[in-house]
Amino acid sequence: MYELEPHLAAGARGAMVVPDEFIIDPWSTPLAFAKEAIANGVTWLPNHSVTKLDRSNDITVISTAEQHTLRARCVVNAAGLHSDDVHALFGLTGFTVRPRRGELIVFDKLARSLLSHTILPVPTSHTKGVLVAPTVFGNVMLGPTADDIDDKTATGSTRAGIDALLAKGQRILPALLHEEVTAVYAGLRAATQHSDYQISHDPTLGYVCLGGIRSTGLTAAMALAEEALTLLQRCGLVATPKAPDELRSIRVTNLGEAFERPYQRGSSGAIVCHCERTTSDEIVEACTAAPAATTLDGIRRRTRALSGRCQGFYCSAEVCALAANASGKPMSDWLGNQ
Repeated sequence: MYELEPHLAAGARGAMVVPDEFIIDPWSTPLAFAKEAIANGVTWLPNHSVTKLDRSNDITVISTAEQHTLRARCVVNAAGLHSDDVHALFGLTGFTVRPRRGELIVFDKLARSLLSHTILPVPTSHTKGVLVAPTVFGNVMLGPTADDIDDKTATGSTRAGIDALLAKGQRILPALLHEEVTAVYAGLRAATQHSDYQISHDPTLGYVCLGGIRSTGLTAAMALAEEALTLLQRCGLVATPKAPDELRSIRVTNLGEAFERPYQRGSSGAIVCHCERTTSDEIVEACTAAPAATTLDGIRRRTRALSGRCQGFYCSAEVCALAANASGKPMSDWLGNQ
């Protein structure tokens, strides 16, 4: 064990190696799903809050807070933290989402040499525990915490959470605490009172529920999609899948360190974010290719710009200027959502 991970804290008595566990880019995968959907005819309406659902004559009328009205034969509820709210709009009960906040510390890339594997403590019935893991971007991540809270908007970090992470990190990989911190994040998982996902369907409502999807949602995404299709067919949806050669394929820019990045090809414009080596062409594409980024955080997730060691201190003005020029939105709009 110590030959594999020489920087482990003293006192560890054994470990189990999982050779088929890998790290992936958590941002580009769902973005690729969205891009492929749009390329093959899906209509994209982002930032629309569903306020009312009316079912009659085998059609669901969906009303949104943005004054849009949609009509659908079938509805799939994949609303994450608000999946219980959408479930209730159909008059159904069975689960309540109570957010489980997970706080993370991302350490500088200079810490990457401290470990070679994802190091995970023994899981409990409540959580898999605080782990130390490399990222595809070259950093080292410590986290997450697992605190059940009541506020579905509470994505801020806490002093108690960070202190708890540092204490756990000290027990697992002490040398990590001497490294520089690049960023601190917090996210909310859609936990419910149940131990498993809340997957159900109602043929009379033309409704499929994918509720209570927690940390493993990215891992399970493809299987959940197949299950949703099966349940839609049980709800009466008749669909003829396109043959693979009829589908439009898409490409997503590689953001990981293991493969070639655009700046290495020398044909994607000047480097704008020097911490993450993001080019001007990548910024422009992020703001123009559907689904286009509309905030700096959207640009960050599509390109890694602003997420490096300086956290946008040196490049945010130029990134905003490029985004404003590409999108046609005033620069003040981009600066305002910083």
